[in-house]
Amino acid sequence: MNHSRCSGPVSRRDFLQVGSLALGGLALSDLLAARARAGTSNANTSVIMLYLHGGPSQLETYDLKPQAPIEYRSVFQPIPTNVPGMDICELFPRQAAIADKFSLVRSLNHDIGIHSDGGIIVMTGKRPSVLDPTSQSKSEHPDFGSIASRVRGMQANAIPPYVSVPSQPYYTRPTYLGRHHAAFDAGDPSLPNYAPLKTQISVGRDVLVLENRKSLLTEFDRMRKDLDQSGQLEAAGLFRERAFELLTSSTTATAFDLSKEDDRLRDRYGRNLWGQGCLLARRLAEAGAAVINLAINTPENGPDFTNWDDHILNAMRPGHFGGYMRTRLPYMDHALASLIEDIFERGLDKKILVVVVGEFGRTPRLSHNASGTGRDHWPQAYSALLSGGGLRMGQVVGATNSKAEFPTEKPFTPQDLLATVYQHLGIDSTRSFLDHSGRPIAILSDGRPIAELL
Repeated sequence: MNHSRCSGPVSRRDFLQVGSLALGGLALSDLLAARARAGTSNANTSVIMLYLHGGPSQLETYDLKPQAPIEYRSVFQPIPTNVPGMDICELFPRQAAIADKFSLVRSLNHDIGIHSDGGIIVMTGKRPSVLDPTSQSKSEHPDFGSIASRVRGMQANAIPPYVSVPSQPYYTRPTYLGRHHAAFDAGDPSLPNYAPLKTQISVGRDVLVLENRKSLLTEFDRMRKDLDQSGQLEAAGLFRERAFELLTSSTTATAFDLSKEDDRLRDRYGRNLWGQGCLLARRLAEAGAAVINLAINTPENGPDFTNWDDHILNAMRPGHFGGYMRTRLPYMDHALASLIEDIFERGLDKKILVVVVGEFGRTPRLSHNASGTGRDHWPQAYSALLSGGGLRMGQVVGATNSKAEFPTEKPFTPQDLLATVYQHLGIDSTRSFLDHSGRPIAILSDGRPIAELL
């Protein structure tokens, strides 16, 4: 995979004279200044979240309950892992071989069984004030990636602090932090000739080809109203310098360039959105991004693929319940196991924390009608996987009852999971930011890091 690179016909001095990328009244240097106004953190840690959109079944992934009655237990068989007593789905053989490098939390729970609203509480730690049955609600508070962007800011190497693959979550917004703290869209890295960082900028009589993402250019105009245009932005020279680095530095370009990886490693991850997305996430985390959010929806397009919303029909394929999962779960196994192995092999397991979670679980009792079999929404009990981050690995934390209906040991909330994430990122989760009305809003009003993982 070849990427065109800036050959550097314009000097740094000429670039600064142009005033960086003035688009819609907002310069890239101004964007970087706004991102860093509140100061930056020296923390050098990262979180890669695999967000399983639709709500993965705990019973078909990490909490199978093989002894439960047939109308409850998993349609798959459990297999042992290299951690005694930890069994997981038979379609996760690669994860089973490296279970000592991750921990499972089987006792997460909340009470919102709506996709977007469940996603909001999982990503922000805030309960939506109005639950929308159409699942089109938007967050009133920023998610943890936007918080990290606000606290950590743009690093000196110009790697964006918050990146989403392939695109921003539809249900969360940076709200009172400002649109400049929204996720940096990375696109689909599995596409042929993937080039998320390309545009053209006129400089005098010449056209300078620089690397930048097209969506960022559109974002500039949208952000105009969010930024303080009334006066000089602090340290304008420094931020113009960083703008130049974002567009021209080999560090930034290389982080997004998957052609730098060995083809055998790319094959190991899988040549699909999930696999190449995980590989890109590792590269971005290694380069300094604070949060990379992977939307694990479907690994490929086509009639053989559905997301994790395994209702009747969506879960069915010619055959029986679990048919689509038989296709989907091996993709996840390959991508996730490759990511975890790669992180540990590179000695990045203290720096990078991997979190795998959805907005909720699925109903323990199978649903049946003339159209087939499936499981519905169930926030009362679901599972998460965590790997790295310097946490204690190779254990199961918490438990559910014999039918995976509700926690019976060490119940944890999305806020507890987020508190664990914030601690790894070096962010004080009790810190407050002012909302649009000037009220201080704490990052988390409740929730404590999961002690068993620390």
